[in-house]
Amino acid sequence: MIHLLCRNRVSDYDRWKAVFDSHADAHRAAGLVLRKLWRSTEDPDEVFFLFSVESVARAREFMNAPDSAAAGPAAGVLDGDYHFIADSNGYPA
Repeated sequence: MIHLLCRNRVSDYDRWKAVFDSHADAHRAAGLVLRKLWRSTEDPDEVFFLFSVESVARAREFMNAPDSAAAGPAAGVLDGDYHFIADSNGYPA
């Protein structure tokens, strides 16, 4: 399974979270299912979130759409990065 791991540094967590939550339907429509959301213990305005990804192509299309590009500044995103990742079959269970 492919996942999308994201990190955002934001100006205000509550503002960011409200915008993020308002895009839940768009995330699902793009085949992105939110699995986890974390906040840094050292900086509560740094957030990490993990989606499972149905299609990398659809996820990239969503991320490159004008509405998605506008959401970052509206949410107060200062910087961020994202990575498509897959299970590496690390330690045995």
